[in-house]
Amino acid sequence: MRQTPTTAARIVTGLALLFGIASQPLRSPAAEAICSADAKAANLDFTLQDIHGKPFALSDYKGKVVLLDFWATWCPPCRKEIPGFIELYNKYRSRGFAVIGVSMDESTSDIKRFAKQFKMNYPILVGAGRDDLESAFGPLPLPTAFVIARDGRICAKHEGLTPKEQFEREINSLF
Repeated sequence: MRQTPTTAARIVTGLALLFGIASQPLRSPAAEAICSADAKAANLDFTLQDIHGKPFALSDYKGKVVLLDFWATWCPPCRKEIPGFIELYNKYRSRGFAVIGVSMDESTSDIKRFAKQFKMNYPILVGAGRDDLESAFGPLPLPTAFVIARDGRICAKHEGLTPKEQFEREINSLF
């Protein structure tokens, strides 16, 4: 039976930890290429409201590979990216992947209508009026998306329209 590098890397990591050879999990070369060891940790200590007014803690997603997308309904490149995010979420959520959309729109009713029209099936949060988001993540031209590793490091930041295939490569390297 042929094993994938990911499976082989997990076996080696597990054995190394079991026998005390390594004190931390080893990273695959693909994960290292996308996410350097000194990558900045994402500030996930935020609770935002979702589009239904319920509190949503970003910290609940530690341990998952996360695509955190800042967008708006009126933003053409945002509208182009969202169908790809839905596809990625459907394809990888069973592997511990999550997409979290943070809309920068003022009107919750506009966001709800847009989410229904686009059949968005991942959490959508309201970020308008939250200056603390920009201080945590830097300037947020729309769209801006972050790929965050399971350990909370920001492995990639994309400003502007980014192909779904680019996100998919980055996400896959973190599994």
